[in-house]
Amino acid sequence: MQPADAAPAATEPSTADRADATGEARDAGTLVPQPRSGSDPGVPAVPQPRTAAGPGAGAAGTPPGETDAPADDRPAGGLTERERGILAFEQQWWRHAGAKEQAIRDTFGLSATRYYQLLNALLDNPAALAAEPVLVGRLRRLRSSRARNRRR
Repeated sequence: MQPADAAPAATEPSTADRADATGEARDAGTLVPQPRSGSDPGVPAVPQPRTAAGPGAGAAGTPPGETDAPADDRPAGGLTERERGILAFEQQWWRHAGAKEQAIRDTFGLSATRYYQLLNALLDNPAALAAEPVLVGRLRRLRSSRARNRRR
């Protein structure tokens, strides 16, 4: 019991009060934040996922030989900036296990799996062969060699 002359203790707002003040919803005793609006200038906009392509699409939802860039975004040379970046990235050599996967995430903001899906589609692109014939030829040989080893 507190003495009569003691100041009242500061009370923390209840969870319901905090939820009302911050615009969060209550869900079974936990706080669920409200979705952000796209108008916040400090937060970059996240692109919406692509819808599934029709029949004949590749494993990543894109037709074989194409990447995420629409045909009208393709420059006259046939390769997008990201595709040229992927080819330049593949020319580097990695000494330590895991270093390349971390560099993929840092450089492109992609998982290693998605990066290799894009690279695989890029190897089938004739514009990539025209841009970097030695690199694309070496990567195609590695891909076919690994495929042969998997079949054994």
